[in-house]
Amino acid sequence: MQAIRHNQEALCLRRKNHGRLRAEDRKQNDDPELCCPDRHRNAFNNLVESVIDDNPSGCVGYTGSDGVPVPAVVRNREHYTAKVDFIDGEGKRIGTVSLQSPSIAAYEANASETMNNIALAAAMGGEAVRNSPAETYYAQLRCHDPSGDDYCVTFTKKTVRLSSREDETIRDKVETWADTVGTLE
Repeated sequence: MQAIRHNQEALCLRRKNHGRLRAEDRKQNDDPELCCPDRHRNAFNNLVESVIDDNPSGCVGYTGSDGVPVPAVVRNREHYTAKVDFIDGEGKRIGTVSLQSPSIAAYEANASETMNNIALAAAMGGEAVRNSPAETYYAQLRCHDPSGDDYCVTFTKKTVRLSSREDETIRDKVETWADTVGTLE
């Protein structure tokens, strides 16, 4: 299966020099023209939503054992992890905060709160700098094949994985779809 890849350097033009972030690189991180994680996070979310909306594998809805209708493709689980580094006056990373959130909205709110938390920056002893290349996105979709098999398609920033499949035609359908999808770049 063709993996969906993206170039982390394209996410944010942040360069390190032996663990030290140069002053010009700190400035670049604040420049929305150069640091663009929103575009990639939105591309990730759009890709996941397109699978739910377009149902490229032809999954079918069904009625659960409790009598409640279940859509053909549903978000089974997801989480988004924001990373904030704390950089001292010499450009050295002196601390990192990792924030795992259950949704994109919570991810954004948590990252913003951490970036703007003066008390936390003072306690860490440095300036908060978003580390977008180190951030992770994860979404798992549960799909119900017309054959009756359920399977999961799991998306990360770098890959798409298929699991819980018993029928080779399911794998073929997912691979055919994956071959038509570009990268998250």
